[in-house]
Amino acid sequence: MVKKFFSLLSKEIGGLHEAAYLLGAATIASSLLALVRDKILAFKFGAGPLLDLYYSSFRISDMVYATIASTVAASILVPFLIKKSKAKEDPTDKAHEKYFIDHVFSAFFVGIVGVSIVIFFLMPYIIPRLLPGYADSPQLGLLITASRIMLLSPILLGMSNFLASITQMYNRFLIYAISPLLYNLGIILGTLFLYPFFGIYGLIIGVVLGAAMHMGIQIPFVVSRGLMPQLRAPINWKEIREVVLVSFPRTLTLSSAEIAEFFLIALATLMGAGAVSIFNFAWNLQSVPLGIIGVSYASAAFPTMAKLYEAGDIKHYVSHMATCAKHIIFWSMPIMVLFIVLRAQIVRVILGAGQFTWDDTRLTAAMLAIFTISVAGQGLILLFVRAYYAEGKTRRPLLVNCISAGVIILLAYVLRMVFTAYPSTAFFVESLFKVTGVAGSSVLVLSLAYSLGILLNTYLHWVMFHHDYGGWKGDFTPTVFRSLVHNTGAAIIGGYVAFLALRPFGDIFNLEKTYGVFLQGFCAGLMGIAAWLVVLLLLKNEELYDVWKTLHGRIWKAKIVAVDQEPL
Repeated sequence: MVKKFFSLLSKEIGGLHEAAYLLGAATIASSLLALVRDKILAFKFGAGPLLDLYYSSFRISDMVYATIASTVAASILVPFLIKKSKAKEDPTDKAHEKYFIDHVFSAFFVGIVGVSIVIFFLMPYIIPRLLPGYADSPQLGLLITASRIMLLSPILLGMSNFLASITQMYNRFLIYAISPLLYNLGIILGTLFLYPFFGIYGLIIGVVLGAAMHMGIQIPFVVSRGLMPQLRAPINWKEIREVVLVSFPRTLTLSSAEIAEFFLIALATLMGAGAVSIFNFAWNLQSVPLGIIGVSYASAAFPTMAKLYEAGDIKHYVSHMATCAKHIIFWSMPIMVLFIVLRAQIVRVILGAGQFTWDDTRLTAAMLAIFTISVAGQGLILLFVRAYYAEGKTRRPLLVNCISAGVIILLAYVLRMVFTAYPSTAFFVESLFKVTGVAGSSVLVLSLAYSLGILLNTYLHWVMFHHDYGGWKGDFTPTVFRSLVHNTGAAIIGGYVAFLALRPFGDIFNLEKTYGVFLQGFCAGLMGIAAWLVVLLLLKNEELYDVWKTLHGRIWKAKIVAVDQEPL
Protein backbone atom coordinates (compact mmCIF):
# COMPACT_ATOMS: atom_id res chain seq x y z
CA MET A 1 0.00 0.00 0.00
CA VAL A 2 2.76 2.43 0.96
CA LYS A 3 4.72 1.51 -2.18
CA LYS A 4 1.66 2.17 -4.35
CA PHE A 5 1.09 5.50 -2.63
CA PHE A 6 4.62 6.73 -3.34
CA SER A 7 4.37 5.34 -6.88
CA LEU A 8 1.29 7.51 -7.43
CA LEU A 9 3.09 10.53 -6.00
CA SER A 10 5.97 9.93 -8.43
CA LYS A 11 3.70 9.92 -11.49
CA GLU A 12 4.83 12.38 -14.16
CA ILE A 13 2.22 14.89 -15.31
CA GLY A 14 2.46 16.46 -18.78
CA GLY A 15 0.59 19.32 -20.44
CA LEU A 16 -0.22 22.78 -19.08
CA HIS A 17 -3.91 22.33 -18.26
CA GLU A 18 -3.45 18.79 -16.94
CA ALA A 19 -0.71 19.92 -14.56
CA ALA A 20 -2.60 23.09 -13.59
CA TYR A 21 -5.85 21.19 -12.92
CA LEU A 22 -4.02 18.55 -10.91
CA LEU A 23 -2.34 21.27 -8.87
CA GLY A 24 -5.67 23.03 -8.59
CA ALA A 25 -7.43 19.88 -7.35
CA ALA A 26 -4.72 19.23 -4.78
CA THR A 27 -4.83 22.88 -3.79
CA ILE A 28 -8.59 22.63 -3.31
CA ALA A 29 -8.01 19.74 -0.92
CA SER A 30 -5.28 21.68 0.86
CA SER A 31 -7.48 24.80 0.97
CA LEU A 32 -10.37 22.83 2.44
CA LEU A 33 -8.02 21.59 5.13
CA ALA A 34 -6.82 25.16 5.66
CA LEU A 35 -10.43 26.24 6.10
CA VAL A 36 -10.91 23.46 8.65
CA ARG A 37 -7.79 24.77 10.37
CA ASP A 38 -9.16 28.31 10.48
CA LYS A 39 -12.59 27.04 11.56
CA ILE A 40 -11.02 25.29 14.54
CA LEU A 41 -8.94 28.35 15.46
CA ALA A 42 -11.93 30.70 15.13
CA PHE A 43 -14.21 28.39 17.09
CA LYS A 44 -11.78 27.83 19.96
CA PHE A 45 -10.26 31.30 20.29
CA GLY A 46 -12.26 33.86 18.28
CA ALA A 47 -10.66 37.07 17.01
CA GLY A 48 -8.90 38.01 20.24
CA PRO A 49 -5.54 38.52 21.98
CA LEU A 50 -4.38 34.88 21.97
CA LEU A 51 -4.96 34.41 18.25
CA ASP A 52 -3.42 37.83 17.57
CA LEU A 53 -0.28 36.65 19.35
CA TYR A 54 -0.28 33.37 17.42
CA TYR A 55 -0.46 35.11 14.05
CA SER A 56 2.06 37.75 15.11
CA SER A 57 4.58 35.02 15.97
CA PHE A 58 4.78 34.18 12.24
CA ARG A 59 6.06 37.61 11.26
CA ILE A 60 9.79 37.23 11.90
CA SER A 61 9.99 33.66 10.62
CA ASP A 62 8.05 34.64 7.49
CA MET A 63 10.58 37.39 6.86
CA VAL A 64 13.44 34.90 7.23
CA TYR A 65 11.66 32.61 4.79
CA ALA A 66 11.19 35.42 2.27
CA THR A 67 14.76 36.68 2.46
CA ILE A 68 16.73 33.43 2.79
CA ALA A 69 14.62 30.35 2.04
CA SER A 70 13.22 31.85 -1.17
CA THR A 71 16.71 31.84 -2.71
CA VAL A 72 16.29 28.12 -3.38
CA ALA A 73 12.74 28.29 -4.74
CA ALA A 74 11.83 26.28 -7.83
CA SER A 75 11.49 29.44 -9.93
CA ILE A 76 15.22 30.03 -9.39
CA LEU A 77 16.71 26.53 -9.39
CA VAL A 78 14.65 24.84 -12.11
CA PRO A 79 16.32 26.77 -15.00
CA PHE A 80 19.75 25.93 -13.53
CA LEU A 81 18.84 22.26 -13.18
CA ILE A 82 17.54 22.17 -16.74
CA LYS A 83 20.83 23.61 -17.99
CA LYS A 84 22.82 21.06 -15.99
CA SER A 85 20.65 18.26 -17.35
CA LYS A 86 21.13 19.37 -20.97
CA ALA A 87 24.86 19.92 -20.57
CA LYS A 88 25.66 16.26 -19.82
CA GLU A 89 26.38 13.75 -22.56
CA ASP A 90 24.88 10.73 -20.78
CA PRO A 91 21.20 11.31 -19.77
CA THR A 92 21.55 8.78 -16.96
CA ASP A 93 24.59 10.51 -15.47
CA LYS A 94 23.52 12.56 -12.45
CA ALA A 95 27.02 13.66 -11.41
CA HIS A 96 26.76 17.24 -12.72
CA GLU A 97 23.34 17.80 -11.22
CA LYS A 98 24.31 16.19 -7.90
CA TYR A 99 27.46 18.30 -7.60
CA PHE A 100 25.47 21.48 -8.21
CA ILE A 101 22.67 20.43 -5.83
CA ASP A 102 25.05 19.55 -3.00
CA HIS A 103 26.98 22.80 -3.09
CA VAL A 104 23.93 25.05 -3.42
CA PHE A 105 22.24 23.19 -0.58
CA SER A 106 25.33 23.50 1.64
CA ALA A 107 25.50 27.26 1.12
CA PHE A 108 21.78 27.62 1.73
CA PHE A 109 21.80 25.51 4.89
CA VAL A 110 24.72 27.36 6.43
CA GLY A 111 23.11 30.70 5.55
CA ILE A 112 19.63 30.12 6.89
CA VAL A 113 20.76 28.37 10.07
CA GLY A 114 23.30 31.11 10.75
CA VAL A 115 20.77 33.89 10.23
CA SER A 116 18.19 32.10 12.39
CA ILE A 117 20.67 31.76 15.26
CA VAL A 118 21.49 35.47 15.14
CA ILE A 119 17.80 36.44 15.07
CA PHE A 120 17.09 34.03 17.93
CA PHE A 121 19.30 36.10 20.24
CA LEU A 122 18.15 39.47 18.85
CA MET A 123 14.43 38.64 19.16
CA PRO A 124 13.87 40.66 22.41
CA TYR A 125 15.12 43.76 20.62
CA ILE A 126 13.38 43.13 17.29
CA ILE A 127 9.81 42.37 18.37
CA PRO A 128 9.01 45.62 20.28
CA ARG A 129 10.25 47.74 17.39
CA LEU A 130 8.72 45.84 14.49
CA LEU A 131 5.41 45.00 16.19
CA PRO A 132 4.79 48.18 18.20
CA GLY A 133 1.45 47.04 19.55
CA TYR A 134 3.34 44.58 21.78
CA ALA A 135 6.04 47.02 22.99
CA ASP A 136 4.37 47.57 26.38
CA SER A 137 2.21 44.47 26.40
CA PRO A 138 2.40 41.85 29.18
CA GLN A 139 2.36 39.28 26.34
CA LEU A 140 5.71 40.48 24.97
CA GLY A 141 7.73 37.70 26.62
CA LEU A 142 5.32 35.05 25.37
CA LEU A 143 5.52 36.43 21.82
CA ILE A 144 9.33 36.45 21.90
CA THR A 145 9.51 32.78 22.95
CA ALA A 146 6.87 31.74 20.40
CA SER A 147 8.69 33.63 17.64
CA ARG A 148 11.95 31.91 18.56
CA ILE A 149 10.39 28.44 18.25
CA MET A 150 8.82 29.48 14.96
CA LEU A 151 12.29 30.03 13.47
CA LEU A 152 12.45 26.28 12.83
CA SER A 153 9.66 26.67 10.27
CA PRO A 154 11.57 28.65 7.58
CA ILE A 155 14.53 26.26 7.86
CA LEU A 156 12.32 23.24 7.18
CA LEU A 157 10.22 24.97 4.52
CA GLY A 158 13.37 26.25 2.82
CA MET A 159 14.75 22.70 2.63
CA SER A 160 11.37 21.60 1.27
CA ASN A 161 11.55 24.33 -1.40
CA PHE A 162 14.95 23.04 -2.40
CA LEU A 163 13.68 19.49 -2.83
CA ALA A 164 10.58 20.77 -4.64
CA SER A 165 12.84 22.27 -7.32
CA ILE A 166 13.92 18.73 -8.19
CA THR A 167 10.40 17.26 -8.13
CA GLN A 168 9.06 20.10 -10.33
CA MET A 169 11.89 19.73 -12.81
CA TYR A 170 10.76 16.13 -13.34
CA ASN A 171 7.09 17.24 -13.55
CA ARG A 172 6.14 15.47 -10.30
CA PHE A 173 3.52 18.09 -9.52
CA LEU A 174 1.45 15.83 -7.27
CA ILE A 175 4.22 15.71 -4.65
CA TYR A 176 4.53 19.48 -4.81
CA ALA A 177 0.76 19.88 -4.51
CA ILE A 178 0.33 17.61 -1.48
CA SER A 179 2.97 19.38 0.62
CA PRO A 180 0.72 22.30 1.73
CA LEU A 181 -1.96 19.81 2.73
CA LEU A 182 0.45 18.16 5.16
CA TYR A 183 1.52 21.57 6.46
CA ASN A 184 -2.07 22.43 7.37
CA LEU A 185 -2.56 18.98 8.87
CA GLY A 186 0.34 19.64 11.24
CA ILE A 187 -1.26 22.90 12.40
CA ILE A 188 -4.59 21.16 13.00
CA LEU A 189 -2.90 18.43 15.02
CA GLY A 190 -1.14 21.07 17.09
CA THR A 191 -4.41 22.90 17.75
CA LEU A 192 -6.41 19.82 18.71
CA PHE A 193 -3.85 17.71 20.56
CA LEU A 194 -0.90 19.88 21.62
CA TYR A 195 -2.62 23.11 22.68
CA PRO A 196 -4.47 21.47 25.61
CA PHE A 197 -1.11 20.42 27.09
CA PHE A 198 1.29 23.19 26.03
CA GLY A 199 -0.95 26.22 25.46
CA ILE A 200 0.20 28.67 22.78
CA TYR A 201 3.43 26.72 22.41
CA GLY A 202 1.39 23.70 21.29
CA LEU A 203 0.06 25.78 18.39
CA ILE A 204 3.61 26.81 17.44
CA ILE A 205 4.90 23.22 17.63
CA GLY A 206 2.05 22.22 15.30
CA VAL A 207 3.33 24.71 12.72
CA VAL A 208 6.85 23.26 12.97
CA LEU A 209 5.42 19.73 12.65
CA GLY A 210 3.54 20.80 9.51
CA ALA A 211 6.72 22.27 8.03
CA ALA A 212 8.57 19.01 8.74
CA MET A 213 5.87 17.00 6.92
CA HIS A 214 5.92 19.54 4.07
CA MET A 215 9.58 18.66 3.60
CA GLY A 216 9.31 14.95 4.31
CA ILE A 217 6.90 14.16 1.47
CA GLN A 218 9.51 15.37 -1.05
CA ILE A 219 12.30 13.09 0.18
CA PRO A 220 11.37 9.61 -1.26
CA PHE A 221 11.27 10.76 -4.90
CA VAL A 222 14.46 12.82 -4.60
CA VAL A 223 16.24 9.86 -3.00
CA SER A 224 14.98 7.55 -5.76
CA ARG A 225 16.60 9.83 -8.33
CA GLY A 226 19.89 9.80 -6.46
CA LEU A 227 19.73 13.57 -5.99
CA MET A 228 19.25 13.89 -2.24
CA PRO A 229 21.43 16.86 -1.24
CA GLN A 230 24.38 16.44 1.10
CA LEU A 231 26.48 18.96 2.97
CA ARG A 232 29.81 19.59 1.23
CA ALA A 233 32.95 21.38 2.32
CA PRO A 234 34.58 23.42 1.03
CA ILE A 235 31.70 24.98 -0.87
CA ASN A 236 32.25 25.80 -4.53
CA TRP A 237 31.42 29.49 -4.38
CA LYS A 238 31.72 29.83 -8.15
CA GLU A 239 28.57 27.70 -8.53
CA ILE A 240 26.84 29.63 -5.75
CA ARG A 241 27.73 33.03 -7.19
CA GLU A 242 25.74 32.42 -10.37
CA VAL A 243 22.67 31.31 -8.41
CA VAL A 244 22.94 34.26 -6.00
CA LEU A 245 23.21 36.78 -8.85
CA VAL A 246 19.90 35.45 -10.20
CA SER A 247 18.19 34.78 -6.88
CA PHE A 248 19.15 37.99 -5.09
CA PRO A 249 16.77 40.24 -7.09
CA ARG A 250 14.12 37.52 -6.82
CA THR A 251 14.60 37.37 -3.08
CA LEU A 252 14.35 41.15 -2.81
CA THR A 253 11.18 40.96 -4.93
CA LEU A 254 9.58 38.51 -2.52
CA SER A 255 10.95 40.43 0.46
CA SER A 256 9.33 43.65 -0.75
CA ALA A 257 5.92 41.95 -0.73
CA GLU A 258 6.67 40.44 2.68
CA ILE A 259 7.74 43.84 4.03
CA ALA A 260 4.46 45.35 2.85
CA GLU A 261 2.48 42.59 4.57
CA PHE A 262 4.67 42.95 7.66
CA PHE A 263 3.89 46.67 7.79
CA LEU A 264 0.16 45.99 7.51
CA ILE A 265 0.35 43.52 10.41
CA ALA A 266 2.41 46.04 12.42
CA LEU A 267 -0.34 48.62 11.92
CA ALA A 268 -2.96 46.02 12.84
CA THR A 269 -1.27 45.50 16.24
CA LEU A 270 -2.11 49.16 16.97
CA MET A 271 -5.79 48.79 16.04
CA GLY A 272 -6.98 46.89 19.09
CA ALA A 273 -7.55 43.27 20.07
CA GLY A 274 -8.67 41.05 17.22
CA ALA A 275 -7.39 43.24 14.37
CA VAL A 276 -4.46 40.93 13.55
CA SER A 277 -6.76 37.89 13.62
CA ILE A 278 -9.39 39.53 11.39
CA PHE A 279 -6.66 40.49 8.91
CA ASN A 280 -5.30 36.94 8.79
CA PHE A 281 -8.68 35.24 8.51
CA ALA A 282 -9.65 37.46 5.56
CA TRP A 283 -6.18 37.02 4.04
CA ASN A 284 -6.42 33.24 4.27
CA LEU A 285 -9.88 33.17 2.71
CA GLN A 286 -8.85 35.29 -0.29
CA SER A 287 -5.77 33.09 -0.66
CA VAL A 288 -7.97 30.07 -1.43
CA PRO A 289 -8.92 31.12 -5.00
CA LEU A 290 -5.42 32.55 -5.51
CA GLY A 291 -3.82 29.22 -4.56
CA ILE A 292 -6.24 27.15 -6.61
CA ILE A 293 -5.97 29.27 -9.76
CA GLY A 294 -3.03 31.65 -9.84
CA VAL A 295 -0.45 29.53 -8.05
CA SER A 296 -1.51 26.35 -9.87
CA TYR A 297 -1.25 27.83 -13.35
CA ALA A 298 1.93 29.78 -12.66
CA SER A 299 3.62 26.72 -11.12
CA ALA A 300 2.49 24.41 -13.93
CA ALA A 301 3.57 26.87 -16.62
CA PHE A 302 7.01 27.74 -15.27
CA PRO A 303 9.04 24.63 -16.26
CA THR A 304 7.65 24.76 -19.82
CA MET A 305 8.27 28.49 -20.15
CA ALA A 306 11.86 28.00 -18.95
CA LYS A 307 12.43 25.23 -21.51
CA LEU A 308 10.87 27.20 -24.37
CA TYR A 309 12.90 30.30 -23.63
CA GLU A 310 16.07 28.26 -23.20
CA ALA A 311 15.41 26.68 -26.62
CA GLY A 312 14.88 30.13 -28.20
CA ASP A 313 11.27 29.35 -29.16
CA ILE A 314 9.92 32.81 -28.32
CA LYS A 315 6.72 32.45 -30.34
CA HIS A 316 5.54 29.44 -28.36
CA TYR A 317 6.84 31.00 -25.15
CA VAL A 318 4.59 34.05 -25.60
CA SER A 319 1.69 31.86 -26.75
CA HIS A 320 2.08 29.69 -23.65
CA MET A 321 2.16 32.79 -21.47
CA ALA A 322 -1.01 34.18 -23.10
CA THR A 323 -2.84 30.87 -22.64
CA CYS A 324 -1.96 30.83 -18.93
CA ALA A 325 -3.02 34.46 -18.45
CA LYS A 326 -6.38 33.89 -20.16
CA HIS A 327 -7.16 30.87 -18.03
CA ILE A 328 -6.18 32.65 -14.82
CA ILE A 329 -8.63 35.41 -15.79
CA PHE A 330 -11.27 32.88 -16.86
CA TRP A 331 -11.33 31.17 -13.47
CA SER A 332 -10.58 34.21 -11.28
CA MET A 333 -13.24 36.66 -12.44
CA PRO A 334 -16.39 34.67 -11.53
CA ILE A 335 -14.87 33.63 -8.20
CA MET A 336 -13.95 37.23 -7.41
CA VAL A 337 -17.46 38.47 -8.09
CA LEU A 338 -19.16 35.61 -6.22
CA PHE A 339 -16.84 36.06 -3.22
CA ILE A 340 -17.85 39.72 -3.05
CA VAL A 341 -21.59 39.00 -3.42
CA LEU A 342 -21.60 36.00 -1.06
CA ARG A 343 -18.95 37.22 1.39
CA ALA A 344 -21.23 37.16 4.45
CA GLN A 345 -22.42 33.64 3.70
CA ILE A 346 -18.86 32.42 3.10
CA VAL A 347 -17.46 33.84 6.34
CA ARG A 348 -20.44 32.84 8.46
CA VAL A 349 -20.41 29.23 7.24
CA ILE A 350 -16.64 28.78 7.49
CA LEU A 351 -15.81 30.76 10.63
CA GLY A 352 -18.99 31.91 12.34
CA ALA A 353 -19.33 29.71 15.41
CA GLY A 354 -18.05 29.31 18.95
CA GLN A 355 -15.92 32.26 20.07
CA PHE A 356 -16.11 33.92 16.64
CA THR A 357 -18.76 36.63 17.11
CA TRP A 358 -21.16 38.27 14.65
CA ASP A 359 -19.05 41.45 14.66
CA ASP A 360 -15.99 39.34 13.84
CA THR A 361 -17.95 37.83 10.95
CA ARG A 362 -18.99 41.21 9.57
CA LEU A 363 -15.49 42.67 9.71
CA THR A 364 -13.90 39.59 8.16
CA ALA A 365 -16.50 39.57 5.37
CA ALA A 366 -15.83 43.23 4.60
CA MET A 367 -12.06 42.67 4.49
CA LEU A 368 -12.54 39.58 2.33
CA ALA A 369 -14.54 41.61 -0.22
CA ILE A 370 -11.79 44.24 -0.45
CA PHE A 371 -8.98 41.68 -0.68
CA THR A 372 -10.88 39.73 -3.34
CA ILE A 373 -10.84 42.70 -5.72
CA SER A 374 -7.17 41.97 -6.37
CA VAL A 375 -7.26 38.15 -6.64
CA ALA A 376 -7.03 38.05 -10.46
CA GLY A 377 -4.24 40.62 -10.29
CA GLN A 378 -2.33 38.53 -7.76
CA GLY A 379 -2.59 35.47 -10.01
CA LEU A 380 -1.35 37.40 -13.05
CA ILE A 381 1.55 38.84 -11.05
CA LEU A 382 2.68 35.33 -10.15
CA LEU A 383 2.60 34.45 -13.84
CA PHE A 384 4.42 37.59 -15.01
CA VAL A 385 7.12 37.16 -12.38
CA ARG A 386 7.71 33.53 -13.35
CA ALA A 387 7.80 34.51 -17.02
CA TYR A 388 10.62 36.93 -16.33
CA TYR A 389 12.37 34.38 -14.14
CA ALA A 390 12.16 31.90 -17.01
CA GLU A 391 14.04 34.48 -19.07
CA GLY A 392 16.58 35.00 -16.27
CA LYS A 393 15.40 38.62 -15.85
CA THR A 394 14.88 39.12 -12.13
CA ARG A 395 15.51 42.86 -11.81
CA ARG A 396 12.32 44.01 -13.52
CA PRO A 397 9.94 42.20 -11.16
CA LEU A 398 12.07 43.54 -8.30
CA LEU A 399 11.57 47.14 -9.41
CA VAL A 400 7.82 46.72 -9.89
CA ASN A 401 7.31 44.89 -6.58
CA CYS A 402 9.32 47.51 -4.69
CA ILE A 403 7.16 50.27 -6.17
CA SER A 404 4.02 48.31 -5.31
CA ALA A 405 5.20 47.61 -1.75
CA GLY A 406 6.01 51.28 -1.24
CA VAL A 407 2.56 52.28 -2.49
CA ILE A 408 0.85 49.75 -0.20
CA ILE A 409 2.77 51.01 2.86
CA LEU A 410 2.15 54.67 2.00
CA LEU A 411 -1.54 54.10 1.29
CA ALA A 412 -2.04 52.15 4.53
CA TYR A 413 -0.48 54.97 6.54
CA VAL A 414 -2.41 57.73 4.73
CA LEU A 415 -5.75 55.88 4.71
CA ARG A 416 -5.45 55.16 8.44
CA MET A 417 -4.91 58.88 9.09
CA VAL A 418 -7.87 59.80 6.87
CA PHE A 419 -10.07 57.16 8.48
CA THR A 420 -9.26 58.58 11.93
CA ALA A 421 -9.31 62.28 11.06
CA TYR A 422 -12.44 62.36 8.90
CA PRO A 423 -15.44 60.55 10.45
CA SER A 424 -17.47 61.06 7.26
CA THR A 425 -14.95 58.94 5.32
CA ALA A 426 -15.06 56.25 7.98
CA PHE A 427 -18.86 56.30 7.89
CA PHE A 428 -18.86 55.95 4.09
CA VAL A 429 -16.54 52.93 4.15
CA GLU A 430 -18.47 51.31 7.02
CA SER A 431 -21.79 51.84 5.24
CA LEU A 432 -20.47 50.54 1.93
CA PHE A 433 -19.36 47.27 3.52
CA LYS A 434 -22.17 47.06 6.09
CA VAL A 435 -20.03 47.32 9.23
CA THR A 436 -21.49 50.55 10.64
CA GLY A 437 -21.08 50.66 14.41
CA VAL A 438 -18.67 47.68 14.52
CA ALA A 439 -15.63 48.37 16.70
CA GLY A 440 -12.27 48.06 14.95
CA SER A 441 -13.55 48.87 11.45
CA SER A 442 -10.39 50.90 10.79
CA VAL A 443 -8.69 47.57 9.96
CA LEU A 444 -10.45 47.76 6.56
CA VAL A 445 -7.95 50.37 5.36
CA LEU A 446 -5.24 47.68 5.40
CA SER A 447 -7.00 45.49 2.84
CA LEU A 448 -7.90 48.54 0.75
CA ALA A 449 -4.28 49.68 0.63
CA TYR A 450 -3.14 46.19 -0.29
CA SER A 451 -5.63 45.71 -3.15
CA LEU A 452 -4.88 49.12 -4.68
CA GLY A 453 -1.15 48.41 -4.56
CA ILE A 454 -1.65 44.98 -6.17
CA LEU A 455 -3.73 46.43 -9.01
CA LEU A 456 -0.93 48.93 -9.71
CA ASN A 457 1.58 46.06 -9.63
CA THR A 458 -0.48 44.08 -12.16
CA TYR A 459 -0.75 47.07 -14.49
CA LEU A 460 3.01 47.75 -14.43
CA HIS A 461 3.92 44.09 -15.08
CA TRP A 462 1.45 43.92 -17.97
CA VAL A 463 2.82 47.12 -19.52
CA MET A 464 6.38 45.74 -19.35
CA PHE A 465 5.45 42.43 -20.96
CA HIS A 466 3.31 44.24 -23.53
CA HIS A 467 6.29 46.41 -24.47
CA ASP A 468 8.71 43.46 -24.66
CA TYR A 469 6.57 41.23 -26.87
CA GLY A 470 5.05 43.20 -29.69
CA GLY A 471 2.58 45.56 -28.07
CA TRP A 472 -0.86 45.55 -29.68
CA LYS A 473 0.59 43.84 -32.74
CA GLY A 474 1.92 40.94 -30.70
CA ASP A 475 0.21 37.73 -29.62
CA PHE A 476 -0.14 38.56 -25.92
CA THR A 477 -2.08 41.74 -25.11
CA PRO A 478 -4.81 41.61 -27.80
CA THR A 479 -5.87 38.03 -26.99
CA VAL A 480 -5.57 38.41 -23.22
CA PHE A 481 -7.37 41.77 -23.20
CA ARG A 482 -10.23 40.30 -25.23
CA SER A 483 -10.47 37.46 -22.72
CA LEU A 484 -10.45 39.97 -19.84
CA VAL A 485 -13.38 41.91 -21.32
CA HIS A 486 -15.43 38.77 -22.04
CA ASN A 487 -14.86 37.12 -18.69
CA THR A 488 -15.29 40.29 -16.64
CA GLY A 489 -18.60 41.07 -18.32
CA ALA A 490 -19.87 37.51 -17.91
CA ALA A 491 -18.74 37.42 -14.26
CA ILE A 492 -20.53 40.69 -13.41
CA ILE A 493 -23.76 39.40 -14.95
CA GLY A 494 -23.38 36.15 -13.03
CA GLY A 495 -22.72 38.06 -9.82
CA TYR A 496 -25.81 40.21 -10.31
CA VAL A 497 -27.96 37.12 -10.84
CA ALA A 498 -26.51 35.60 -7.65
CA PHE A 499 -27.27 38.81 -5.75
CA LEU A 500 -30.90 38.81 -6.94
CA ALA A 501 -31.23 35.14 -5.97
CA LEU A 502 -30.17 35.72 -2.35
CA ARG A 503 -33.51 37.13 -1.21
CA PRO A 504 -35.83 34.37 -2.52
CA PHE A 505 -33.50 31.64 -1.24
CA GLY A 506 -33.27 33.51 2.07
CA ASP A 507 -37.04 33.19 2.37
CA ILE A 508 -36.86 29.46 1.66
CA PHE A 509 -34.08 28.44 4.06
CA ASN A 510 -33.74 29.04 7.79
CA LEU A 511 -30.96 31.63 8.08
CA GLU A 512 -30.75 31.11 11.83
CA LYS A 513 -28.98 27.82 11.11
CA THR A 514 -25.57 27.35 9.50
CA TYR A 515 -26.92 24.86 6.97
CA GLY A 516 -29.58 27.40 5.96
CA VAL A 517 -26.94 30.09 5.32
CA PHE A 518 -24.87 27.58 3.36
CA LEU A 519 -27.83 26.51 1.20
CA GLN A 520 -28.76 30.14 0.54
CA GLY A 521 -25.26 31.01 -0.64
CA PHE A 522 -24.81 27.71 -2.49
CA CYS A 523 -28.05 27.99 -4.47
CA ALA A 524 -27.52 31.68 -5.24
CA GLY A 525 -23.98 30.88 -6.34
CA LEU A 526 -25.22 28.12 -8.66
CA MET A 527 -27.64 30.57 -10.26
CA GLY A 528 -24.79 33.03 -10.78
CA ILE A 529 -22.51 30.37 -12.26
CA ALA A 530 -25.27 29.23 -14.63
CA ALA A 531 -25.75 32.81 -15.86
CA TRP A 532 -21.96 33.19 -16.27
CA LEU A 533 -21.77 30.01 -18.36
CA VAL A 534 -24.68 31.05 -20.57
CA VAL A 535 -23.05 34.39 -21.35
CA LEU A 536 -19.73 32.72 -22.16
CA LEU A 537 -21.47 30.20 -24.44
CA LEU A 538 -23.18 33.05 -26.28
CA LEU A 539 -19.81 34.75 -26.66
CA LYS A 540 -18.25 31.47 -27.84
CA ASN A 541 -15.57 31.91 -25.23
CA GLU A 542 -12.32 30.17 -26.20
CA GLU A 543 -11.25 29.35 -22.62
CA LEU A 544 -14.56 27.62 -21.90
CA TYR A 545 -14.02 25.27 -24.82
CA ASP A 546 -10.41 24.66 -23.75
CA VAL A 547 -11.62 23.64 -20.32
CA TRP A 548 -14.17 21.26 -21.80
CA LYS A 549 -11.54 19.63 -24.03
CA THR A 550 -9.18 19.15 -21.11
CA LEU A 551 -11.81 17.69 -18.80
CA HIS A 552 -13.30 15.56 -21.57
CA GLY A 553 -9.85 14.11 -22.31
CA ARG A 554 -9.47 13.15 -18.64
CA ILE A 555 -6.47 14.58 -16.84
CA TRP A 556 -5.23 11.25 -15.52
CA LYS A 557 -4.88 9.80 -19.04
CA ALA A 558 -3.18 12.85 -20.53
CA LYS A 559 -0.14 12.26 -22.70
CA ILE A 560 3.09 12.66 -20.76
CA VAL A 561 5.57 15.24 -21.98
CA ALA A 562 9.16 14.18 -21.42
CA VAL A 563 11.51 16.63 -19.76
CA ASP A 564 13.76 17.03 -22.79
CA GLN A 565 10.90 17.46 -25.27
CA GLU A 566 8.94 20.53 -26.21
CA PRO A 567 5.44 20.50 -24.70
CA LEU A 568 2.50 19.99 -26.98
